[in-house]
Amino acid sequence: MAAPEAVVGVAPAHDVAAPAAPRPGLVDRLGAGQRTAIAVGVLLVAFALPLYGQLRNQGPPMEEGFMLVFPEMVLEGAVPNRDFLHLYGPGSLWVLAGVFEVFGTSLTSERLVGLAQQVGLVLGVFWLARRWGRAVALCCAAVALLIIVPPIGLTALAWVGAVAFGLWAVHLGLSSRHADDERWAGRAAVGSGILAGFALLYRPDLVLALGLAGLVLVRGMQWSRVRRLLVGLVLGASPYLVHLGMAGIGPAIKGMVLDPVFYLRGGRRLPLPPSPDQFDGFLQRAGSLAPFGWPVPMIDPPAQITVWFFLLLASVAVLIVVGVVLVRRTPGSQRARALLVMAAFSLGLLPQALQRADSTHLAWVSCVPMALLPVAGAELLRRRQALTPRRRGLVAGLAVLVTVVALLPAFTARSYADAVAQTFGRHLNSHEIEHRGRTFYSGRPDAAAALPPLLADVERISEPGDRLFVGTSDLRKTPYADSFIYYLLPQLEVATYYVEMDPGVANREGSGMAEDVASADIVVLSSVWDAWDEPNDARIVGSDESNQVLREQFCSVGTYGGVYELLQRCSSS
Repeated sequence: MAAPEAVVGVAPAHDVAAPAAPRPGLVDRLGAGQRTAIAVGVLLVAFALPLYGQLRNQGPPMEEGFMLVFPEMVLEGAVPNRDFLHLYGPGSLWVLAGVFEVFGTSLTSERLVGLAQQVGLVLGVFWLARRWGRAVALCCAAVALLIIVPPIGLTALAWVGAVAFGLWAVHLGLSSRHADDERWAGRAAVGSGILAGFALLYRPDLVLALGLAGLVLVRGMQWSRVRRLLVGLVLGASPYLVHLGMAGIGPAIKGMVLDPVFYLRGGRRLPLPPSPDQFDGFLQRAGSLAPFGWPVPMIDPPAQITVWFFLLLASVAVLIVVGVVLVRRTPGSQRARALLVMAAFSLGLLPQALQRADSTHLAWVSCVPMALLPVAGAELLRRRQALTPRRRGLVAGLAVLVTVVALLPAFTARSYADAVAQTFGRHLNSHEIEHRGRTFYSGRPDAAAALPPLLADVERISEPGDRLFVGTSDLRKTPYADSFIYYLLPQLEVATYYVEMDPGVANREGSGMAEDVASADIVVLSSVWDAWDEPNDARIVGSDESNQVLREQFCSVGTYGGVYELLQRCSSS
């Protein structure tokens, strides 16, 4: 009789080999915290590569100029909206003033604050998208980084900081809504409200994005958590009471509402959709004169702006449609609710791009909806059962990343590569201006060469405490200003409410600028912006009152490089 082992079709027991368990990959052997730390580390390296180049690259003369001057004025007792025009909330100025008080007023201090704002924004995108896995979150954050880093370098403008606070407010709000631990949920709700209040302190116009996101967030949320969120919001925004008390309700409303919404809009808007054959914005044209080489064929940069505009609209639409569909299909799904909240936040950001569709404003908005688009893509790929969640995230994330690099390289990957190249000493196109231990970088060699002798003559004819006015060569047109000159002459008092000059505001009849000119001891006029010709109300010639004061009370000291003119009060000549 045959032994059992010899039965046909049955292998002997000692010949059966147990299948070997697959060895986990390196990533799988790491803990969750370690994998998240690696992802964040990759993003920080991506920020570090262009950092040195950005720290010594040219900055926007007016915007970075007033972000250097305003905080120093605040430290000296000046109040936004009362003593100088400031179209946004006081929060960013208070933060910079605190940084300058501790570390000193310098371009580096200001730009490191700008870096912190960008890092906060990108990590906010990462943590919101983290609900769909690290792979897709890393892709989302990479898209946000490529979009937000290039437009204005590290200038610490309020919008980027406000969006960063807003994203973290949304993240904590979602965490509170879905938390099982009531104690943690309450703390997260308060934190969410406080961060939303901080965002409004930076940019009150972010109320639309936060309001839309908040309405979607609190629908169906426990009232105890909603109440704590509202308490946090009141706490976060309560410093506005201090600002209103110092500036006055009338000046604050004029500076933060009337000027930007009613008086300024006509002089800053650009055509919609953007022109595909030319740049509509003057600064866009000026900034495209020395492009960094790019090895891959691409469409013309103005056409990229047009494509970008429609991609942004499509991204917001996709987020909204996918979010609404998911919430209706699975009302209790945390991811569905999170996606719809993010879509609502993105929709609320859109007016910022519609009011002026240049590369800066498009970047300020699309760094959220276009960066979060991989999340919607991952949801659409859920029916692909053959793909693991990680692979779905990678496919969706890489698709968006490649699209951004392929269609918008001039304003994303190429600009980023340019900053990295400058970090390593290549393609340097900025010119250092140094005075009284302070440094600024200009993109115009003629302006950089003209300023040292001009500043030396200002020192010769002025005394500490004298009042300085910086304006355009024809004060009937005020499209822009070289506000950074105030920063380079800290011993002089700022003589005007219009450190930031805007068309339809500074040159408006009765604006008070003529009185400011009359109060000055020293005047610097710049012809750099004489060719400003945007298709908007900036071309309208305003009041001649300020020019008349110059003609009657000031004498020319000299001209410098055909770019600047220095004047002083005739009685002091």
